[in-house]
Amino acid sequence: MMRIDIITIFPEMFREVFSSGTIKIAREKNLLDVTVHNLRDYTDNKHKKVDASPYGGGPGMVLQCQPLFKAVEAVRNLGGNSVKSITTVLLSPQGKALTQKEGKRLIKLKRLILICGRYEGVDERIREHLVDEEISIGDYILSGGEIPAMVLVDFLARLIPGVPGNPESVKDESFERELLDYPDYTKPEVFKSWKVPSVLLSGNHKKIADWRKKQALQRTIIRRPDLLR
Repeated sequence: MMRIDIITIFPEMFREVFSSGTIKIAREKNLLDVTVHNLRDYTDNKHKKVDASPYGGGPGMVLQCQPLFKAVEAVRNLGGNSVKSITTVLLSPQGKALTQKEGKRLIKLKRLILICGRYEGVDERIREHLVDEEISIGDYILSGGEIPAMVLVDFLARLIPGVPGNPESVKDESFERELLDYPDYTKPEVFKSWKVPSVLLSGNHKKIADWRKKQALQRTIIRRPDLLR
């Protein structure tokens, strides 16, 4: 079973997302254990404050070292894993891009701790001395790391053997072969005079496979030429 612990100041954001869809299936099958921790529970001040203004001036607030170090230390002691087997990840726009290849690497890890950044970011000492790596879901800025954490958990849940209803569906998706996916069609055969390509109705599996391969390549050339080697 893979275990993922998430540290955030907005634990309520995860409740509905983790109670439906693929993540729910993974949890019900005991293939994924996801626990969300409130960062404010680890502060040493009575006001539960976890941020402060940056030294040197500037806009916004920065997450402090004390609550995050304390939270990660406490979470690491849960579940019986050795610290060496736990990977601590900061969700950050400065991190390594999350790709299909990265997902396949991460799914081999038994235990992840995800830190959701907020405000202007985190104290640099957290990057230097607490986290093992940083991951980004794209070149844009969100309000915090909560949504990226949800994206990452959903992404990994789909890669766990036994979670997808049909394992073949994962193998044929976009990015698996560094190509976008081919177009799909279903009933009705004709809709508003738009017909399903005849090759898909032919029953000739080789022709269908060749057509899909060609369509995937054409779509990738037009939409995402950067994926092609």
